[in-house]
This record gives sequence, C-alpha cells and structure tokens, in this order.
Amino acid sequence: MKLRNLSFTFVQISDRLPTHHLEPSGSPNSGNPMPEVKLFSGSASEKLAADISFHYDAPLGDKTLARFSDGEMQPIINESVRGAYVFFIQSTCQPHDNLMELLLWIDSASRASAGYITAVIPYFGYARQDRKDKPRVPISAKLMANLLTTAGANRVMTMDLHADQVQGFFDIPVDHLRSEAIYVPYLEQMDLSAVIFASPDVGGVKRARVYAKHFKRELVICDKYRTKANEVAAMTVIGDVSGGDVILVDDLVDTAGTLCKAADALLEKGARSVRAICTHPVLSGKAYENIEQSKLSELIVCDTIPLLRESPKIKVLPTAKLFSRAIRNTVEHKSIAALFH
Repeated sequence: MKLRNLSFTFVQISDRLPTHHLEPSGSPNSGNPMPEVKLFSGSASEKLAADISFHYDAPLGDKTLARFSDGEMQPIINESVRGAYVFFIQSTCQPHDNLMELLLWIDSASRASAGYITAVIPYFGYARQDRKDKPRVPISAKLMANLLTTAGANRVMTMDLHADQVQGFFDIPVDHLRSEAIYVPYLEQMDLSAVIFASPDVGGVKRARVYAKHFKRELVICDKYRTKANEVAAMTVIGDVSGGDVILVDDLVDTAGTLCKAADALLEKGARSVRAICTHPVLSGKAYENIEQSKLSELIVCDTIPLLRESPKIKVLPTAKLFSRAIRNTVEHKSIAALFH
C-alpha cells in the first residue's frame, strides 16, 4: 500500500512540471509533424526582423499594436498561433516601451496557446547591472530574466550579452549568439600584419582575447577609472602599441566616452591608428558627436539596434543571416554552437 501511494504521488508531481521548461515535441527525425513557424517583429527591430524573415524565407506574422489614449499598449496577433513555434524579434533598447511591448507580445501568444515561444532579443537591455557592485542597487539583468519567463517565454535568443553569467539568471534555455561570426569574416578582408587587439577596460579582456588568439596577434588592455557612470576620469594603457594598428573590442558603445579616451591614450603611446568593433550601437547622449570628433578611424557595429542617423565614421554589419540560421537550427533541433565553428 505504501508503494502504491508513493508511486501515485510521483505521478502527480510529474504532471505538474511547468510546461515552459519543456522542449518542443516536433522533430524532423520523428513521426510527429513539424509545427508551423511564425516570425513576428517588435517596433524596435522592424528592419532587422524583415531581413531575418527574408533569409528564413517566411513572411512576418500579421499583428497590430494598438494604443489607448494614454499611450498604454494593446498588442493584437491577427492570425492563429495555436501550437506554432513563435519567434518575437525585439531588441530591448530604449525607450522602455520596447521591453514592455515584448512582454505583452509573449503574453498574448502564450494565452493564444502557442506551442513554443522564443524571444529573439538581438540587444538585451538592462544586462549591464548583473551584480550588486554597491549597496542598495538592483540586479536588473536577473529581473529581466524573471519578467520574460513569467510572461511565457520558453526560450531566449540573444547576441553578445554584457556578461556571460547573465545566461545563468534564466531557468529556460538561452541561445547566446556571438558576434565573432560577423566580425571575423569582415576583419579577414583587412591587412592585419600590424594589428594589435585591445580591450577598452579590464572587464572586456576575455572578449578581446578571442580575436587576438584567432588572428595570432598581440593583446593590450586599457585600464579605465570612473568617477561615475558614463564618465571616464583616467585611462592607462597596459602593453606596447608602438607602430600598431589597434582594434578596440567591446560588446556595446553607449556615449562613446570610453572608446574616445582609449583611442587618445593608444595614439599617445605610439599607435599608428585606432578603430573599434562594438556589437551594439546604443549611442546615447552626445555619442555621435564624440565619435565624429574623435581620433577613431572607424567604428564598426552590428544592426542589433537601429542607428538614429548615419555617420561617416560608423559602419554597420548585418546580423539577419546569423539569426535566421539560429532560428532554423532551433526549429530543427540542430546545434547552435555549430554556427561558430
């Protein structure tokens, strides 16, 4: 009798496992038919979403973003998503409405019985606050993870998180795409005989080392000291850059203050030229003016965030093909890591 009770209790607990931890059931190698794939664009990533849908060879889903008179959003999906693999493409850059819009799209699909919901977030906002570095501050990256999961996301796909450990804040799968797949082919077209890779701060050394190791080049570090957020008080170069063409590597560029000071410091130490590759062009405040008036020869970014305006010093590389391949591999249960080999 006790064994039967124990067995019954186990079945009851198993039946109550949360569904958002389960993988989609369809597989190209199984007898189950593959669910329909539906791609939807958020307001912040319309151009990128259109490019992803082109490379994926599937149209964007029909939806409407209505608003009440006070500005409150009411997302409406105008087609059935029941049982479908649904992908919402939306960077959570500013304004805050972009994040709220994504959460509402996910919730609407979840309540419409979507089979599996993936939040495709090319730029994951609020990831910079990933730990308590001073008293009485939030860990906003963890809060974002909780919000996405609570809204009903089964999976998150993003690119170049500010810190790798943010993946651990999620209790659902995270596909962390790396921009090396975009930048390495671009850099291979350049003359790298005198190139030296540099990190604009100590925290980005691991990211810059990937490029230095791949191209078998030297690595230097710019050690910055901040008095407050977005304001660099001092910059020290660790390493020899004499006669070198330096490439600064970072995950994002905000006001561009760090990059501009790093470029000045590197040139003062004897560098021949300085350019930068930064995945996410946040570019707030006077960033455009800072870059155009700086000694940087070029800033190369990805299209994870749309530029507010064009600049002669800023070059944008497309990411749509990489995201479309990652989405296809997710649907077909293939490796994401294979995209970076």
